Amino acid sequence: QVQFVESGGGLVQPGESLTLSCMVAGFDFSKYPMCWYRQTPGQERKLVAHITQAPSSVLYYTDSIKGRFTISRDDAKNTLYLQMNNLKPEDSSVYYCNRLPGWTFPSWGQGTQVTVSS
Repeated sequence: QVQFVESGGGLVQPGESLTLSCMVAGFDFSKYPMCWYRQTPGQERKLVAHITQAPSSVLYYTDSIKGRFTISRDDAKNTLYLQMNNLKPEDSSVYYCNRLPGWTFPSWGQGTQVTVSS
């Protein structure tokens, strides 16, 4: 059974940092590109970053987070990370992990809420 368990969110002030984690089970994590998505109420879930498999580990970021967020993975721990620096109020969302669009599993995790507010 595929499971995604996201954690690390919270309430922070603008300019602060958070590191999100996503523990994965139920498929061979190391063989697939992995993604972070985010969703705000009333909006579609959007891809914000992805990382391909080792050893290439090619990275992609949506323009709004370039230079501030870093995606990484630890295949030994079946865990995906998102280091978020210089957070802005517009980064407030629920963050999820899954595979690439078109390859996502239907069973999404519960997500982790990030709220950036002064």
